[in-house]
Amino acid sequence: MNDPVFALGLLAFGLLLLVLPLSFWSLSGGKSSSAVRLLVAAANLCLTAQLVLRWWDSGHFPISNLYESLCFLAWGCTLTQLLVERSWPSPLVPAAATPMALGCVAFASFALPDQLQQASPLVPALRSSWLVMHVSVIMLSYAALLVGSLLSLAVLFTERNEALELRSSSIGSGGYRQAQLAIDGPGAMALSSTEFRISEQLDSLSYRTITVGFLLLSVGLVSGAVWANEAWGSWWSWDPKETWALICWLVYAAYLHTRLIRGWQGRRPAIVAVVGLVVIAVCYIGVNLLGIGLHSYGWFFDS
Repeated sequence: MNDPVFALGLLAFGLLLLVLPLSFWSLSGGKSSSAVRLLVAAANLCLTAQLVLRWWDSGHFPISNLYESLCFLAWGCTLTQLLVERSWPSPLVPAAATPMALGCVAFASFALPDQLQQASPLVPALRSSWLVMHVSVIMLSYAALLVGSLLSLAVLFTERNEALELRSSSIGSGGYRQAQLAIDGPGAMALSSTEFRISEQLDSLSYRTITVGFLLLSVGLVSGAVWANEAWGSWWSWDPKETWALICWLVYAAYLHTRLIRGWQGRRPAIVAVVGLVVIAVCYIGVNLLGIGLHSYGWFFDS
């Protein structure tokens, strides 16, 4: 416990581990808990302090190996979760999103070999101002896409026995509510507004979160292409990480296409978002740990 960076990671893990049962307890009661939000905020502050301290110790932006990027991803997920909860304070949000941040911190702290946790000098190709621009934007896009996809996954398990008919605009902000007609006597007709159901709120939040993540991912891919041309003299080399990042972009582009062009809402686009969740896992964890390509962080089973 002599390493304060590792100690802060353990503290964040403990806070998130406490959040998980409390969020499901709040979910069973149907009420949002301010204690859960405070614990998530405390975990986010611990991760912030951890990243700043790692930056101070290593002398470079703390996102150069798998340990640092996992901690940064957990920080992004907790920040996105807090922003989503500010928009809609519901116990469903931490119950759906907390496992992702908890899993990132747990994997970074307990599963990675020591050689993948230790800070090391940057290789010449990474000694560029593009490191902060490209990698941080990509990781924030992953955080937004992961949280949005987890909310979409929650849509699939919420109010399963009822047809999901959204009564908001596809943009998810402003929108309108479908009115119900009530006839009170001959020739009398009154309009009554209809409240949004939980599944409708989840779908709207997941759509807006995924949209932000998709825009960040697009910026990250463009900045990565510029950086690759500067470092290696090629805009695109079909590196495994580049290929899977493109697949990820195409999956979420298909998600947005189904909503904006095809008019899909509810559970059908949620299935596409869940596919994107799997693609991100392969792109981020699977490709990194294979030890191949220009973007790998090293083989997980290397001795």
